[in-house]
Order: sequence, then C-alpha cells, then structure tokens
Amino acid sequence: LEHVEAMSPEALRAGVRWEFETFPEYLGAVERQGTLLNFGAYVGHTAVRLYVMGEEAYERAATDGEIAAMARVVAEAVEAGAIGFATSQAPTHQGANGRPVPSRHASLAEIEALARAVASTGRGVVQILPGTVPLDEIYEMQLRVGRPFTWTALLTGFGDYHRHAVEKNLRYREAGARVWPQMAVRPLVFQFTRAEPFNFDTVAMFAELYAVSREERKRRYADPAWRAKVQEALDSGPIRPQWHKLIVAETTARPDLLERSLADIAAEWGVSPIDVACEIALADDLATRFRGVLANDDPDAIAELLTHDELVIGLSDAGAHGAQLCDACFSTELLGTFVRERGAIPLETAVRKITGQLADVFGITGRGYLAPGYAADICIFDPETIAPGPLRRVWD
Repeated sequence: LEHVEAMSPEALRAGVRWEFETFPEYLGAVERQGTLLNFGAYVGHTAVRLYVMGEEAYERAATDGEIAAMARVVAEAVEAGAIGFATSQAPTHQGANGRPVPSRHASLAEIEALARAVASTGRGVVQILPGTVPLDEIYEMQLRVGRPFTWTALLTGFGDYHRHAVEKNLRYREAGARVWPQMAVRPLVFQFTRAEPFNFDTVAMFAELYAVSREERKRRYADPAWRAKVQEALDSGPIRPQWHKLIVAETTARPDLLERSLADIAAEWGVSPIDVACEIALADDLATRFRGVLANDDPDAIAELLTHDELVIGLSDAGAHGAQLCDACFSTELLGTFVRERGAIPLETAVRKITGQLADVFGITGRGYLAPGYAADICIFDPETIAPGPLRRVWD
C-alpha cells in the first residue's frame, strides 16, 4: 500500500481502527464501522505471506510448511466472506524500501496451492496480475484448480496484443477454462510528482529512492551523472517510457511549459527527457505534476473488446493512489462514451457488464439484476447526459 497505492503509513495509522488481525476479524470491523455501499474484498497474497513468514516474505521462497499455513489462512478468509484470493507478479509492484512486494517471491507452485485453498471452500475467485508469468501458465492452473480466475489487465495500445489475448482466452474456454480477463474502458493515465518514484521504479536506481530522504532524492535528481545512468536504464528496460505521452500538467515555476511533452521540451533544450523532468521538478521543490498515458489509449480497440462477453470490466483503481491520480470513472465512461457517443454496444449490454455479469462471475447471489427477491440496489442515470465530467482536484 505504501508505494504502489501511495497510501502513507501516517494516513493508514490515522484513518484505520487497527482492531483486527485475521480476515474474519477485518470483515467484522468493516461491519461495525458500517458502509454506505456494497463492500467486498479479496484476501491478498502479500498480506498473507507477511502474516505467515514475517520479514522473510520479502526475501525468499516459502517452505512447504509455510505454504500449508498460508493455505489455511486463505481458506479461513474465503469461508468468512472474502470474494477470493488476489496475487501480483507485476514488476512495477515494489514494497518497503523499493523491494519487490512479497507475492513476487512466490513460486507458481505456491500460487497454485493458495488457489486450491480457495477451491476447497467451494466458492470465491482467484485474481492474478501475471506480470512476467506467461498467460498459458495461468490458464493451465485454472484448469487444474477449477475455481474461476480473472487476470488484470487486457489493455490496448500495444499493437495486436489485445486480439492475441482474446484469441488465447477463447481457445482455453473451448477447453473448459473459466477465466475472465479484465479490460478497461479508460486510458491508463497517471498524474504524478517526482516526490514519489513509483512510475519509473522498475529501474533499480529509482526504486532505491524509496529508502532515502526527500533531500537525498533532490540531490540525486540534481546529479547529471545519476540522470544519465537513469536515462540509459529506462531506454533499455522492459517498460520504456513514452516520453511524447508524458506531459507537464501543473507547475508554478515554469508555467510556460504547461501541456507540453517531455519529448518536445527535451528536443528544444538539447537534453534528455529525464533532465527535463528533474529540472522542472527541482524548480518546483518536487511539486511539479506530470501526466502520462501508460496504455489503453486506443478507443477503437476498446470498442472491439466490449463486444466480447467473456471479458469483464475492471481496473478502476477507485479510491487508491494517494500520490498519483488514477481514473476511476469507468462506469460513466462506458455509458457516456462507448454506449451513447460511439454506439459500441447496446445500453442493456453495458448495464449488465457492470452489474449482472460481475455478480455471475463472482458468484454473488441475489444481486446484480432487477428480479423478485433480489436486493433493491438501483442506480438511476440519464443516458442522454451521463459522462465522467472534468477532472477536479479536492484536498481532503
């Protein structure tokens, strides 16, 4: 939570009543607090690993005994009401001091054992962020485990990748797999500052900044040698920034650069994009806010994906990312942009995609449809006007 979601320990200590230890106790605490909306939660792999293994969860593979203990925790959580088990192998997910989050140290055998713990309860979904794990491994695991799997995220903007992923999903479904890839209907946009290195921390030199003070981060940003090494590492890394899609969104020191890309400014100044980002950020005491489109910026491909009923809509990031602004308005984007404006799918299909289909996939009975005996959870909207609206920043 501290780095991937940018939820500071100080905020978590101030805002959460830490009166629980087990997952059943956590759900009890939520119920006592009360909710205004329906609430569901996965039991998370990293939390389970830390609970069973302590700090060594950050360092090594689990023993057979530790995997068995984790399986008992997962089964207890799902039996208590967790909607499933979630794990991440994403290289962008770093934890304390820039270390990979504990779930990334898990073997596929460990992940499968915990997925089987879900299956032992007869309910629940397994969610996987594959990262470097080949998708075929995920599908083969689901066929062995039996419970529904979902993976995040089937994104556009990478050539024909989305079509190949859909074709793979259909082939495995014909073989009996129950896997539901999650797609997004918004571009994956981040607004971020250089005070937090999350957006570039797949490069070790950025990940190392988690362990140093703000003043030391500023010192490194000012060091030409550090910048040069970082630029080289980013340009040769597995996830290369698209500098022409990284925009100066907010700056006090250099308002003349607003809405310009780092690529354009770098070409004008005769320096590297990292030099530009660091110079502007230092002039603003790291308060400069950059906006970047990371993926999923092909609306034609998104419209195409919406026609596939075996895909579910997800990746909203609602409520998360304290340091980076992430879009969470996928329902209004779907109904406004892709139903009304583009006519990609009928209104009825879109409504089912964000209600009944999800209830079906997650096995949530008595909800998701307007039917006798079902919970009367009703949202009323005007299909002629519904839209995300402009972005506003609210300081809470």
